Amino acid sequence: MRTFSRRHSFVLKIGITILLVMAFERLFPTIPNGVCVGIFALVWLLGLILARPTTRQPHLASAIALALTGLFCVSLAYDPGPLAWVLFWCGLSIAALLPRTAGFDDAWRWAVRLLLHGVSGPFTPMFDLLRLLRIQPRGGRSSARALAALLGLPLIGTIIFIALFASANPVLANLLGRIQLPSPGQAIEWILVTLMVWPALRPHQLVSRLGGRIPDPVVALPGTSLPSVLLALSLFNAVFAVENGLDLAYLWSGAPLPAGMGMTEYVHRGAYPLIATALLAGFLVLTMLRPGSATASHTGARRLVALWVGQNVFLVASSALRTIEYVALYELTAWRIAALAWMALVATGLVLICWRIWFGRSARWLINANALAAAIVLIPCCFVDLQAIAAVWNVRHARETGGKGAPIDLCYLGQMGAPALLPLIEFEQRPLSPALLDRVHYIRDDILTSVEDRQSRWWSWTPHDAWRLARARAALGRNPPRAAVLSARDERRCNGSIYHIEPPVLTGTPAQ
Repeated sequence: MRTFSRRHSFVLKIGITILLVMAFERLFPTIPNGVCVGIFALVWLLGLILARPTTRQPHLASAIALALTGLFCVSLAYDPGPLAWVLFWCGLSIAALLPRTAGFDDAWRWAVRLLLHGVSGPFTPMFDLLRLLRIQPRGGRSSARALAALLGLPLIGTIIFIALFASANPVLANLLGRIQLPSPGQAIEWILVTLMVWPALRPHQLVSRLGGRIPDPVVALPGTSLPSVLLALSLFNAVFAVENGLDLAYLWSGAPLPAGMGMTEYVHRGAYPLIATALLAGFLVLTMLRPGSATASHTGARRLVALWVGQNVFLVASSALRTIEYVALYELTAWRIAALAWMALVATGLVLICWRIWFGRSARWLINANALAAAIVLIPCCFVDLQAIAAVWNVRHARETGGKGAPIDLCYLGQMGAPALLPLIEFEQRPLSPALLDRVHYIRDDILTSVEDRQSRWWSWTPHDAWRLARARAALGRNPPRAAVLSARDERRCNGSIYHIEPPVLTGTPAQ
């Protein structure tokens, strides 16, 4: 009965894989896009639940993993993005691997499991095929290898004879010509989808075996005796105090900078290097004050560490302020919003490191706390359009409308595409010069045409773009203003400005 159950489960997973491959081919006539990405993700999740009954066990960790994976399916259906897809794959993989583990032990081991699962995934179908060929069935039944040896000669010989008869008989050749075999592109697509889907239905046993044996991450540096650590912390605090004092004087209080240096250079050069400095400081704190060591229990060392961590948090705050000042001088982008979120996570991680040292928490606690903080930041980002936020900010703070920001960058808004549609419509309602208004009309028309074209195809349609398009049409009315019609020798740049194409000058010897 157990053998039959295993065989039945294996055949069921093969059937579900074939259905998922067929669904992928039907849902994505071209590149994966639109609401179909979320539909395929949901079908994949349902296939996992059907193929692996252990995922339906009433465990809290499994329920949370499945619920979060379903939430990412909703995000992929509403507005597909790489972040939502990565988090969906992580949730799906965790749901598939949980029945083989003792539960959710810590984020460090699960990060290793996901890495092993991703690396071993493309090879899992081949391993399972080789394992299937080695199985010796009971009851005198033929094995897969014996069956292949039995059918090899008859099938290959039959194919050869059919090919020879087709070359000699045009009627048979015509009948065979009506059989549509998959193209090489289709075959490659089927193989790639199988390599993607199959590991979730049958994770390799290596993942669960090695994932549970990973030790806690412990990094020890030479020369971390108590006197060395006390001296290092004293010097580090002094150096950081100089940097933070300069930031406090010039960045926070607004004092005039030295001659020959502008605020733009000051805020631009320091934003990201200071974050790298804070990360290095956090790493050094973890190595110098390991739990159980003499340095970790020394009161003076703990106070110096608390002071240094506080200075690092202030350093991260200064980096965030530098980024904000740079945005005020130039423009906001989605990457700069992500950078501010990353800075918040770095500051949170530093505080958690200090908490761990003072209250004697384990490395597992620290990793889980940082993973929870990252999840709190990343999961909402799947449902928030950062590019649209950046576009709205740039439009409302543009210098052309009396704002204190930089002049509007229509090239950037045009490259942004659909997220910039509604902000551009808002921008053209402002009192603009005729030349600038014509450029805005051109960029808006180009984006609007692209969104309408994408929404007209069912496989690239998304609810988010449908909502965006409905609001755009309501704001523009039936006869929206259009950009000027160009002559045959005129072209537009990425910012909508018009330039004239000069005809080529023909040179040569005139005819005699």
